[in-house]
Amino acid sequence: MKLLVTGGAGFIGSAVVRRAIAQGHEVVNLDALTYAACLDNVASVVDHPGYAFEQADIRDRAALDRVFDAHRPDAVMHLAAESHVDRSIDGPGTFIDTNVMGTFHLLEAARAYWTGAGRPEAFRFHHISTDEVYGSLPADPRTRFTEDTAYDPRSPYSASKAGSDHLVRAWHETYGLPVVLTNCSNNYGPYHFPEKLIPVVILNALAGKPLPIYGDGSNVRDWLYVEDHAEALLQVITRGTVGRSYAIGGENERTNLQLVQTLCAILDRKRPLPKGSYADLITFVTDRPGHDARYAIDPARIRDELGWRPSVTVEEGLERTVDWYLAHEPWWRALQHRQGVGQRLGVTA
Repeated sequence: MKLLVTGGAGFIGSAVVRRAIAQGHEVVNLDALTYAACLDNVASVVDHPGYAFEQADIRDRAALDRVFDAHRPDAVMHLAAESHVDRSIDGPGTFIDTNVMGTFHLLEAARAYWTGAGRPEAFRFHHISTDEVYGSLPADPRTRFTEDTAYDPRSPYSASKAGSDHLVRAWHETYGLPVVLTNCSNNYGPYHFPEKLIPVVILNALAGKPLPIYGDGSNVRDWLYVEDHAEALLQVITRGTVGRSYAIGGENERTNLQLVQTLCAILDRKRPLPKGSYADLITFVTDRPGHDARYAIDPARIRDELGWRPSVTVEEGLERTVDWYLAHEPWWRALQHRQGVGQRLGVTA
């Protein structure tokens, strides 16, 4: 297939681009190159004959029309989004503009292209979203998000993603656009932009800085290794049922405190301090507003229908992630000067 991947220079998008090329697909990487994008993420495929890059903003309809006309993709994988909850608290307008209006413009460009091409049955518009649209779960481990969970977003970020999900479903029901949707749990792994919890902990530890944990560290997340997620997304775009949504989870629930303690233990082995443990740097800080207590996904549908399930445990994935950051200091050093990196965000509320 020829895939148009939006946000392909970001964390998850670049994993999709690299894996798609490795599987023999052609990829057109469309990215606006905002603060969290990095073309080094796709350096390994930049010279591949099946790869092309287009710098464009999903809010620019004319640019989108030009890209569709020039490349004639078989499918769209829409990952471009503002995605950091803390930043959405400080500046919600950008999230509404990019995630809602940008998705609207991309849907309209895709619909015009699809209609002009004679509405080919094989065309797909794959919208990649988050489990955060479902709100917060109780502590009971028997409760998990499924594709039928009611939406209950609680941050500007999750509300903007919920809005984009609804737009995609409406374009399918109203116009017949052949769509598939996915909602994933928290991703981690190589090339993770250094403002999210895991890279913050790794890089702060290496610098001897405090390791900040919001509240008491009891918030639970379901951790999904990014390469597993990329494989799931490619399974959905190639084999998923039109109009269907798929919840993609790592089946790796951990509290934030447990996660940070695991990272400290790994670093103690791989880059030991002269004295003490990295865990001595753990610092509890004021919680962010509206912090959801627990996320967890039941991935039964994608497992039963497409045969996908996560292959990497959180312990194995964290080992790989720490190894990657230790071996790629030039990559993360170059990003540390970008706006907001290393600062506490999301406190204006």
